Parts: sequence; C-alpha cells; structure tokens
Amino acid sequence: MRFELLAEDTGTSARLGRLHTEHGAVDTPVFMTVGTLGNVKGVHTQQLMDVVDAPMLLGNTLHLYLRPGTEVLEHAGGLHGFLKWPRPILSDSGGFQVYSLSAIRSIKEEGVKFKSHIDGSSHFFSPEFSVDVQRSIGADIVMAFDECTPYPCTHEYAAKSMHMTHRWLDRCLLRMERTKALYGHHQELFGIVQGSVYPDLRRQSAEYVAYSNCFGNAIGGLSVGEPSEEMYAMSALVCQILPRHKPRYLMGVGKPEDLLENIARGIDMFDCVMPTRNGRNGTIFTAEGRMNMRNAKWKSDFKPLNDQRLSFLDDWYSRAYLRHLFNSGEMLGGIIASVQNLVFYQWLMAEARMHLAQGSFGPWMRDILPKLKRKL
Repeated sequence: MRFELLAEDTGTSARLGRLHTEHGAVDTPVFMTVGTLGNVKGVHTQQLMDVVDAPMLLGNTLHLYLRPGTEVLEHAGGLHGFLKWPRPILSDSGGFQVYSLSAIRSIKEEGVKFKSHIDGSSHFFSPEFSVDVQRSIGADIVMAFDECTPYPCTHEYAAKSMHMTHRWLDRCLLRMERTKALYGHHQELFGIVQGSVYPDLRRQSAEYVAYSNCFGNAIGGLSVGEPSEEMYAMSALVCQILPRHKPRYLMGVGKPEDLLENIARGIDMFDCVMPTRNGRNGTIFTAEGRMNMRNAKWKSDFKPLNDQRLSFLDDWYSRAYLRHLFNSGEMLGGIIASVQNLVFYQWLMAEARMHLAQGSFGPWMRDILPKLKRKL
C-alpha cells in the first residue's frame, strides 16, 4: 500500500493524490460511502459499483462485531467476501460509536465497557481487541481506537482524553505488529488526532500522531456540534503539522460545502452518512443547492432530479415523481434519493480532482460554494 501525491494547489492547501491498495487505487480527494453494518442503507452492491461508482466503502467495527459477528465474517472471507465488494474498505475502530453510547458505557485506561444497543448485553473493547476485530473484518485501512471527545468539553477533559488516545494508539501499533492479516491482502493503520477545539492540544496531538509514523493520519472529534469555522481552523492547523507525503482523513464530514472547505485546507479523505440519511428523509443535494422533495413546489415539476444529469436516474425520474413517492410513503423514494445523493457526492469529488489537475480549484470552489449552501 502506498500514497502518491500528484499535485498541490498554489492558491490553497488542496492536494491531488492516489491511494494504492491491493483492492485497487483510489483517487483523492475522496468521499467514502458509509456502510455501517456492511451495507449502505437502501443501496445494493451493484448500484454502488455501476451507478454510484463508489471507490471505497467504510464499515464500522463495533456494529459489525455485534452483528453479524467476527465468526461469520471470517467464514465469509472478511467484509469484502461477505458484501461481495472488490474495492477498498476502511474500518472505523468503534471509538465514535462508543462516544455515541455515552449513557451506557464507561471508559477506563484498559478500554471501554459498554452495553449493546441491540439486546443490552455487556461488552468490552480495548485497543488490542479493536485491532483484532478489524483483522477479522479485513479492511484495507484500519483505524486506531480512540476516544471522541464531546463538544463542548473542558480543556482539562480534552487533554486527559487526548493523552489516553495517544497511549491507545501505541497499543494499536504494537498489536498490528504482533498479528497478521487473515485474508492475504495488506492492512495499514491510521492514527487519529484529537484535542477538541483547543489549538494547543490539537498541535500536540498532531505532533504525537505524526511521530508515531502510521501509514496515514486522521482527524477525529470534529463535526460533533462545533461551529463550522472551529472545524476549519482545527483542520488547517493539524494539516500544517501532519506529514505532507501521507494521506489525511477527516472523520465524519459532511456537508458538501464542508468537504470543499476542508479539501482547501489539505484533507484527502472523508466519510459521512449525510447523503443517504438525508436522502431517506427527502433531501436531494445538487450543484445548485439542496431540495426538500416533500415541498409542494415540486408537485408539477417534471424536470430531472439534477440539472447535470449525473446518472440514469435523472432521465427516469422527475422531481414531481420523487415528491409523489415521499408523500405516498413509498420506500422507493428514499432509495432513489440515497443513490442520487451518493452520485452527486462522487461527482463533486471528481470535479474537485479535475480542477486540482487543471490548477483552477480555488476559483471553482469560490464559485460553487454559495450554490451548495442554498435551499431551493
């Protein structure tokens, strides 16, 4: 596995790159489609391949550990075999899910004890166990186990959590060294920078993670409720410290405008449930803004879903028809909107890469950003 830096924008800190894995190459900046339970909700594998052309999927360690379990995954040959997905996969370590289970978990130096949201059973995740489960999942990229701090939190809490995350990273690295991949392809570990919205902590954490010499580096603990400008500031600060020749991954982001703002600050990789979650709830993202498909204004609008005609969906389904599906409670509405949004996110990343290659990323971003923020 290797990361190739192809070009750097002169007016911003944006980069054009290529991540090479044994399941194929991924051009960056890239948006990874989230398949928490080994599936993207409402979208089957063939659609992800042929319509969305998703270059990379994300599976979640904690959820896959609970269901279907590592025994089933290992019998299937890992998540690639279980899902019949031939392209790269990244596995979230479970740290963010532990954060979201704040009412039913306890965090100690050894790891995290939590209760299953499914049946209330008790479980324990340590950094070592997180790596073991990710070995069973077989993801190309494995994430270090971390604590995602809430927003807001005190400087004292953020510092204590950050230092524990660093110690957990060391334990993950050691576990990776002492274990082997199970399915014949290479796996690499990404460290995670924490520190909430405190510049001194983010700087300290970025330096520690950079020194740990992981294959790639991630930024966690953002997009958890802080103002967008705080996110952008932390992202810019951390990218100035993380190694230039390694991929940078901003976890859990996000809105189309946030993707471009963070690309401009040096981020290469993103993931978020927003395109599918918002799609299931009736929102379509387009290059001209976002549309609430339940609104009466679309009742007799027979134009394509997206003026750019990004996929066959734009020729088959009109805005009026999609509104009819949502207002009739038809599950097909959420499926069409989810696929359409995933197609749009991949189009947006492809446009960003094209303009980076042409040296026109900055002007293009300034032109499209106001449109992406509009509600149509």
